[in-house]
Amino acid sequence: MSRREELKQELAVGVLRGEAPRVVELTREGLALGLTPDEILWQALIPGLEEVGRRFETGEFFVPEMLIAARAMQGALNIVKPLMLQAGNAKSLGKCVMGTIKGDMHDIGKNLCNIMLEGAGFQVIDIGVNAAPAKFVAAVQEHRPGLVGLSAFLTTTMPMFKVTIQALEAAGLRDGLKIMVGGAPVTQEYADKSGADGYARDASKTVSLAKQLLGVTTETEVPANLVAAVDALEKMVRSAREKE
Repeated sequence: MSRREELKQELAVGVLRGEAPRVVELTREGLALGLTPDEILWQALIPGLEEVGRRFETGEFFVPEMLIAARAMQGALNIVKPLMLQAGNAKSLGKCVMGTIKGDMHDIGKNLCNIMLEGAGFQVIDIGVNAAPAKFVAAVQEHRPGLVGLSAFLTTTMPMFKVTIQALEAAGLRDGLKIMVGGAPVTQEYADKSGADGYARDASKTVSLAKQLLGVTTETEVPANLVAAVDALEKMVRSAREKE
């Protein structure tokens, strides 16, 4: 067996075991050996993720194993993503500040949205997790984006949507600024009550919502292989959330 074939098998096992550093190392080695992003994605990463899903369904894996595997695959995606976008958009569609709200340490959903937004041509400023309202205010003051995205994975942290939006209003930054919210427990009704301008139920919907809020009419498409990878990861995260 060639090293290229061995490497693809090792990548799948790395995702299955949630070995994020190892998956990153193998992804870089694969690219150096001449594997294409599509080969890495469809012949290594996705098969590993599918096996994780199978084991979850049979009761061999639980929520922690699923989330660790998703994070491992996400590390590989961060490396191959620029290569998938090489034929993409030269012109930025706008700036977007993204963050998980205060009290919430979950970032996989936010990171998947970031991948989709960047794939469509947006410039994303990610301020991380557990981001206090003041951190959003500072980021908007510094970067002057047209859009802010707030993410929550827990029902207990969702009230921070409204608190953060009120902080942006108090700082005089709300005029002309569009705010979208999302996350596993979030609904359109809750988004409306929090004062947000829009709600996206998943990463795939984030791009169309961002374009709508900013009035972008450019016909840009995220590469299909990147969309498929994000959809696979998001399906896993959603399954894990439903089992909690």
